[in-house]
This record gives sequence, C-alpha cells and structure tokens, in this order.
Amino acid sequence: MPKLALFIKEKQGVWEVGTKDIQTPGEGELLVKIEATALNPVDWKIQKYGFFIEEYPAILGTDSAGTVAALGKGVTGFAVGDKVFHQGWFTNDKATFQQYTIVPAEITAKLPSNISLDEAASIPLGLATAALGLYGAVVPQGQGGLGLTPPWEDAGRGKYAGKPILILGGATSVGQFVIQLAKLSGFSPIIATASLKHTSFLKSLGVDHVIDRKIPLSELTSQLESFTKAPLEVVYDTVSFPETQKAGYSALARGGSIVLVLSSQIEVDASANKTIAYVFGTVHAPSNRAAGVSLYSKLTSLIEKGELKPNRVEVLPNGLAGIPDGLKRLELDQISGQKLIARPQETA
Repeated sequence: MPKLALFIKEKQGVWEVGTKDIQTPGEGELLVKIEATALNPVDWKIQKYGFFIEEYPAILGTDSAGTVAALGKGVTGFAVGDKVFHQGWFTNDKATFQQYTIVPAEITAKLPSNISLDEAASIPLGLATAALGLYGAVVPQGQGGLGLTPPWEDAGRGKYAGKPILILGGATSVGQFVIQLAKLSGFSPIIATASLKHTSFLKSLGVDHVIDRKIPLSELTSQLESFTKAPLEVVYDTVSFPETQKAGYSALARGGSIVLVLSSQIEVDASANKTIAYVFGTVHAPSNRAAGVSLYSKLTSLIEKGELKPNRVEVLPNGLAGIPDGLKRLELDQISGQKLIARPQETA
C-alpha cells in the first residue's frame, strides 16, 4: 500500500509530497513507521545547492523515531510494536522525510520511558556527529575523529578528567551533545561559545563557562585564559565557518586537536603539530559502523539514567508538508537552541 514521502523531484527542485510503496526490510533490518523526524541544516543545503545526492527524485531526512512495523530475517532483540529511534541515511529506502523507512537493527535504539518520540527524533544525527568527532577512528587526510576512548565504555568514563575542552557553537544540536559527552569523559572545565540567553540551559548540560558568541574571535584566547591555565588540547567547532576554524585552531596548545563539521579552511602551522579532524557524522558509514553499534548498544541506558538528554524541540504543523517552511527558517538562521520536528503520520 503506498504511503507518503516528501520528495525533491529533480536537482535543486522544489519540495513535493508524493507517494511511494512501503519497502520490505532485508536481513538484519527493521521497517519503522516514522512518528517523528527532525530537520537539519544539511537538508536545505542539499536542496538549494544540489550537492551530494546523485539520483532523483530524492527523499532526505536523517533523524527518525517511531514504531517497528516489520522485522527482517535474523533480527533479534526487537518486536513489532516496539518504540525505537535511529539515524537515517540519504537513500530513498533509509531517509526519514517519509512515513516508513528501513534501518539496520544494530544501529537502532529502543525508546526509553523518560523521553517522547518527538524528543527522541532530535538525537540521532547530532549525537552521531558529536560522538564520531570525539571518539571515531583517526583517518589522516580523511573524514574521521580524534580516536578518544568513548565514555559509554567503562575504560572511557571520566578518562579525560582535568583536561579543558572548548566547544564553538554550544547551543547547536551537535554542540549540546558534545557538551554532554565531554562531561561523561571527565573534561574540565567545559567551555562553550553561545548566545548568553542559553547560559543556564547549557550549564544544565554540563558547561562550566559560556563565552558570548558575539565577542570578536580575536578575543577568544584571552577569554579562555580567564577560565583555565591548563593547555587546551581539544576544540570541537560545530559551526566550522572559516573564521571559527581559524580561531579554534589558534586557541589550541601545541599538539592539540580540533574537530570540524565542514571541510578545513585552516592554514596549517606544521611546526605546531596540531591535528585537524573532519567528522563524517553518520553511523551508517562502514568506517563508523563499529563505533555506531557500540554507541547504540548503550544509548537507551544512557538516556534512561539522564546521562544524555535530547534537544529541546518545536513540533511543526502539517506533517511532511510543514517541513519546507521549517527548513526555510533554518536557512534564515531563525532557530536557536532547539530542534524542529515534523510528524509524518499527520500529513493530510
């Protein structure tokens, strides 16, 4: 029976709700009825600039929470009717701007009782980007992470105690998860740039000091020195504009590392021995799958214990049809400190 999906019919084309057949899950996969999907900046950028996607019509969306509708061969640990959440991918069978999607069971988490499906949909992409940037494998001259020991493994909990960390863009979806993971890893102090209106919220996530994002970036190093005298060895730049990349790189101590979410625009100082990691924020990638399986095996428990919290959310009206207006708000930088959520089953 056909169900609804939000399509881009052609490269840089308009958004359009249409129908598609429900796919059948393969071995090790789940069919998920999507109750909530989150919007991300990459979605409007792909539609506007026409990069990354080669085949059209295309369905986008990479965050999903919903109900297991069918099990593929060999799946254990899940049952039809389970509430779950997971990261989607940019193929029409695995994307999330639709009413049903396919996902490998090994990178799917069951919904804990202390968050809603709307909140759960705010987690997957932001968390994957944060986690893989810090703890993903080091890939010289490629897309990877810093290779730190993750805090969801016993050996990583509190391992980096006493080491400061700077997060540029602390109120972004990714930034919120970097803060929480840094806290579990023991980093201290945790310093973030953000609008000061988010100070109390970010401190509730684990931030020790908030630097006003409006200050000139030339003042960043002096601001940092007022909060810590320890060498700054880790910076996570969730913004990754050329100017923030330069400022973050300059603030690093010799031998330090910076994580970027966009390709590097940094003029490298070879004598400083600093590392630049460009994260590929998806647990679907073969190079990230092992880390993703490890994370998802502990994710429900981390949320149940309150050690990881979802983003704050705003639910959009009109289901899939409400997504284009929401993406325009993201493009115009009208969203701060929260995640926009659509409910595909509410599409008229």
